[in-house]
Amino acid sequence: MLPRLRQFFRTQLLWSGDTSVNIKRRIAVRAKPLLSISFGSFQPAWFPSSEKTFFDHTSPSIPCLGPLRVEPFINCLKIGFPPSMLDQTVPSSFEFNGDVADSSHHLTYSAPASPCLPAEQDTAIDGVLNAVGKTPLVKLSRILSDRVRLYAKLECFNPGGSAKDRPAKRMIEEALRSGEINQNTTIIESSSGNMGVALAQVCGYYGLSFICVVDSRAQSHNVQIMRALGAHIICVNNPADGDFLGQRLERVRALTRAIPDSWWPNQYENLANPQAHQEGTIPEIIDELGEAPDYLFVATSSTGTARGCQQYLRKQNLHTQVVAVDAVGSVLFGGHQGDRNIPGLGAGQIPPLAEGQKFDRVERVTDIDCVVGCRRMARREAMLVGGSAGGVMETIHAMESELQGKTVVAILHDSGTRYLDTIFSDHWVEQRLGCDLDDLEKRVGKRRQANKRRRIYATGFPNRKVKTRIVHQNHNLSPEEPIKVIS
Repeated sequence: MLPRLRQFFRTQLLWSGDTSVNIKRRIAVRAKPLLSISFGSFQPAWFPSSEKTFFDHTSPSIPCLGPLRVEPFINCLKIGFPPSMLDQTVPSSFEFNGDVADSSHHLTYSAPASPCLPAEQDTAIDGVLNAVGKTPLVKLSRILSDRVRLYAKLECFNPGGSAKDRPAKRMIEEALRSGEINQNTTIIESSSGNMGVALAQVCGYYGLSFICVVDSRAQSHNVQIMRALGAHIICVNNPADGDFLGQRLERVRALTRAIPDSWWPNQYENLANPQAHQEGTIPEIIDELGEAPDYLFVATSSTGTARGCQQYLRKQNLHTQVVAVDAVGSVLFGGHQGDRNIPGLGAGQIPPLAEGQKFDRVERVTDIDCVVGCRRMARREAMLVGGSAGGVMETIHAMESELQGKTVVAILHDSGTRYLDTIFSDHWVEQRLGCDLDDLEKRVGKRRQANKRRRIYATGFPNRKVKTRIVHQNHNLSPEEPIKVIS
């Protein structure tokens, strides 16, 4: 929409080309819902950029007009103003090197044609790393009651499949710009999966060698992706004290000492980690919402996402409550170390980025909570989300009564497609977590529907029961198969 304008205002029209012709005209334009300038059959809004500024308006602004830029590639330049857009009481004139033309509101100027043609507007992204960020914010309407305005920031839409794409890209590119690393450097990092995939992609793009240290809990799917992207994998198994992170970090330190010209990004300490979210994730959320949310739920591990988002909110003096979701068995925020089976949630050591960090609220979830949250999202929202995201959603579900009338955003770090053999596997849940499947099914609950579906029978007619004989005849069904196909 055009802003509210006064009835009349003045604009100045300038054309500065390669020839000696200098056109100046001063007119008064009446505000209209739509205002346009035509160049023959071309519309200037779609012209490619150049150094020649055709229209330079004065305050108040007209967003649909200028500034406009054009390329002089046609022989005849015609500037036309419909009389309804001009104040006929104001004299109009064109000046050609001192010669004044009439005030017919049209000017034809002939100049040598330029050999260049208008380039088509290229909207393609230059390289996969430029696709990082700008992930969708999706409204969820089937998880909670209608009184909670719930949105999910789907970080799985990053090219590497997780929120870790943001800090991975920033850490490597900053190190390249500063000269800290070069094409001969070997990158070494510890990861439970997602950061390893993200770094494998960034290093592959820049032609860097990458070694990722994982542990036995890493999703096999993530490990396969890293290998496919050219990463070398080193796996640590069964530490004596149960501290997988500590064992991984010790192996990283040993490798950096042994391998010449190697570099450890150290996602647990590198300030580029939270800065990537401070300058990307949370501003995107606010821009898409049009306001800051009342609550922001974030899973924590290295705490880069939660810290970066909170720093931005505090710096902008926004009063969003940041809820950090941690795992039972994590030592973050005063927790006690214990068994954890969901990668990417919690930590066995307090990372430097987490030191001194305080959030508005810390909520802890069990492995079973994460499974329930993931499966409820699949059942009610038809979305496959990762383990930490399941923990976030289950936390929100438990706090539903407190969130009535609030705007809530959940940052969901990755997709459930990498957890099909674990979280979405009944066998894994039953054997690894010792969970009774009937109890799990009760917690997940039934599919919530906005409108009751009509029952569709094998004949294709809704709400019409038919004789078994007709169904068998028309659809080749055996007598043992039920008549009702979809309920």
